[in-house]
Amino acid sequence: MGVSVGVDVGGTFTDFVVCDGVDGSVREMKVPSTPGAPAGAVAEGFSRLLAEGIEPGEITRFAHGTTVALNTLLQRGGARVGLLVTRGFRDVLVLRRLRLADAPGFHVRQAPPLVARRDVREVDGRLLADGTEVRPLALDEAVAAAADLVADGCEVLAVCLLHAYRDPAHEQRVGEAIRHRFPELHVSLSSEIWPQQREYERTQVTVINAHVAPIMERYFSDLEKELRQMGVGTGILSTKSSGGVMSAARAARRPVETLLSGPASGVVAAVEFGRAAGLDALVAFDMGGTSADIGLVDAGGARISTEATVGDFPVLLPAVDVSSVGAGGGSVATLDAAGVLKVGPRSAGAVPGPACYGRGGTEPTVTDAYATLGVLTHLLGGQVPLDLDAARRACGELGERLGTDAVGAAEAILEVATANMYARILPILAQRGVDPRELALLAYGGAGPTHAFRVAREVGFGTVVVPPSPGTFCALGCLLADLRADFVATLYTDLARLRDEELADALRELHRQASAWAREEDAPGASVTFGADMRYRGQSYELAVPLSSDLGEGACRRAAEAFADTHQRVYGYADPDAAIEVVNVRAQLLAPIAKPSLLHPGAGSARPDASQAERRTVYAGGSAVTALVVDRSSLVPGGQLEGPVVVTQYDTTTFVPPGAVVETDAVGNLIGRFDD
Repeated sequence: MGVSVGVDVGGTFTDFVVCDGVDGSVREMKVPSTPGAPAGAVAEGFSRLLAEGIEPGEITRFAHGTTVALNTLLQRGGARVGLLVTRGFRDVLVLRRLRLADAPGFHVRQAPPLVARRDVREVDGRLLADGTEVRPLALDEAVAAAADLVADGCEVLAVCLLHAYRDPAHEQRVGEAIRHRFPELHVSLSSEIWPQQREYERTQVTVINAHVAPIMERYFSDLEKELRQMGVGTGILSTKSSGGVMSAARAARRPVETLLSGPASGVVAAVEFGRAAGLDALVAFDMGGTSADIGLVDAGGARISTEATVGDFPVLLPAVDVSSVGAGGGSVATLDAAGVLKVGPRSAGAVPGPACYGRGGTEPTVTDAYATLGVLTHLLGGQVPLDLDAARRACGELGERLGTDAVGAAEAILEVATANMYARILPILAQRGVDPRELALLAYGGAGPTHAFRVAREVGFGTVVVPPSPGTFCALGCLLADLRADFVATLYTDLARLRDEELADALRELHRQASAWAREEDAPGASVTFGADMRYRGQSYELAVPLSSDLGEGACRRAAEAFADTHQRVYGYADPDAAIEVVNVRAQLLAPIAKPSLLHPGAGSARPDASQAERRTVYAGGSAVTALVVDRSSLVPGGQLEGPVVVTQYDTTTFVPPGAVVETDAVGNLIGRFDD
């Protein structure tokens, strides 16, 4: 096994994790991101690796996550999309679900759709919900409408015809004709992207894919060209929102699957490190420069959702269940019109960044607060010194308006940021019926370990876990993710009317699609599991129910039993006399890959005793205290430290406050608990 490289392309830094398959060593590296040309930062990192002596041929695996598609969507900076819909459905993106973001508010405005109404064209032809054709497709009309949209300036096209999830023939004919007429034009068909019932959501996913596709195609093309010029010949893998990986070629065609790839990679790594630490129930807490992402891991696995929301848009595809709050290291602290302190969601970003970065920023941020309190003095192992005076000035100016000093303002900033996180985390735990005292908080990201103990005390988590390389944790997650793909088909029928062979045929078709995907992605040893979205007739929401792979006689009966068991577990009861509906059937393909060892290279080595560490005055709870400052590489398994302690390392700083203790385990994790 050669060298494996995991990369996470973030807004501020692009993180690298390099695993040597021969000696098991792991090293990390960060390079500044280049938002205008994101492939440039990845190429720069590879250039450094080659300059350090790695031969291009030694790199046998490269997997990476990127925020390019996500940022493009959030900023609405992608291609202008032309949309073809069935006649009578021109306003599908305007009508949406008629749900207001803030129902009690009097001034709520719906976000504008991603496609302007002038760029939507109607096409004649109609299918019924069972796939029966009642009006033939007007193919010439569809091609003429596409030509009109292209002539008007639309750069890509999306096609979403009514009930195409039942029978894709109309969409396929439209797509084939348009691609023949405009061979260089990107065309997204809903039946190819995600053929699931729900007209608005299916249309939205298809439009999003078309909107970000040209930028992602250019990104992957540029990246491949840069790497090939360096002699790196390994294939490029991209992480997916679902926590798996796929080839870059497929990601370029289906970029909507990469929207949440970065946060998903972190949760994948959290699952693996939780297992290694003997923890199968935890909250993954990824705090970066702009936001904090929160994901729940239970029963040793990440929760998967099909109801994710990205910015203003619902995304129907399976994704690791992650919630975000706009409170990161770069989140700006301000006073609103009523004089109330707010932290985020606006971020100082990389430029100008927090005041302590010395790049022209003057507004106080969470990072400036920690610099003012003495916890942070530098970044990247001293490569980036912080301007502590600038941080104190920024916090001091805010403090004057609050009637306090710089330290008081810094403490207030952290309290508000923590309250924002508390308000997001607690409902997540309550909705899932879990007690935070029984969970561990696994903290990563550049700012996660610095802020973790504050969040843990506020929410009531019993344990804090800081992995060996938290600042590059998502990059490591890219190397821990397996090849994965999801497939769906809508049945929407009463289970009592469904025959065993009909259910078996639907699942066999999904298995056929999964097998074709495995061949295209070169995924030997892949396994396929089945599931269904089921509910009692009259219920508004479905339950995800695992289905047996036995597709013979009794398949429907086994599905009913599985649904009853799932409903009993989730809701506490099952009704044997109620009618059951099968809405969708699903298949998931999983092809395990060889993973790097999780044993941190520093764990277990003989290092200087932490008692010889320096001491520094820091502020905790508004009071000055003397804290030990230790390099993480000096900590050996089993050694215990009592707070206050500042643990420094290349990619982050961990702050252990008074009243907490921290111990290093055999994997290199820091395990923290409170004395009280």
